[in-house]
Amino acid sequence: MSQIVGILLAAGSSRRFGADKRLHPLPDGTPMALASARNLAAVCARTIVVIRPDDTVLASLLVAEGLETVVCDAAEQGMGHSLSSGVAESAGAAGWLVALADMPYIQPASYHAVLHAMQDWAALARPIHDGSPGHPVAFGAAHLDKLLALTGDQGGKAILEADPVAVVLCSVDDPGVLKDIDVPMQIETPGSPAGALSA
Repeated sequence: MSQIVGILLAAGSSRRFGADKRLHPLPDGTPMALASARNLAAVCARTIVVIRPDDTVLASLLVAEGLETVVCDAAEQGMGHSLSSGVAESAGAAGWLVALADMPYIQPASYHAVLHAMQDWAALARPIHDGSPGHPVAFGAAHLDKLLALTGDQGGKAILEADPVAVVLCSVDDPGVLKDIDVPMQIETPGSPAGALSA
């Protein structure tokens, strides 16, 4: 039986962060992208991390973890290219659970909720918290051709918006599904209240 493959999009440019946020350590010392990759790999038997051609440091960290990497030569042209690269590397999958490298605070239960929706034959699925849809986002195999055709910076958003009725929304008690880190002050600090951000 084909499996659902995890794809972590980690080929971004970190322009707003001021440095390479993917390598920025969280309070426990783990680089942000590595923490996100571990979270995704904990629920997907096969996880692919999409990186840029010059990512030698990040690639070495991921390989040391036993994670699979795919280099997207067109990463600078947008997230759509990165996602299509990851899907192309796993075209025989039953579906894809797509996560972002700058969202390390997603709880395991949220990943499992979306994964279980796909295992129950949902065509599209994503978590929802406090009325807002978040990540990770899952796509069934029926969307293979559309995913492979992605370009630019839109990612899978257009696929989700084209068929909103088909999207299974998995209610989760997890603000982490909405938290992407764009600037250093958004990194949580030890001892802060749950869901709080550093000032």
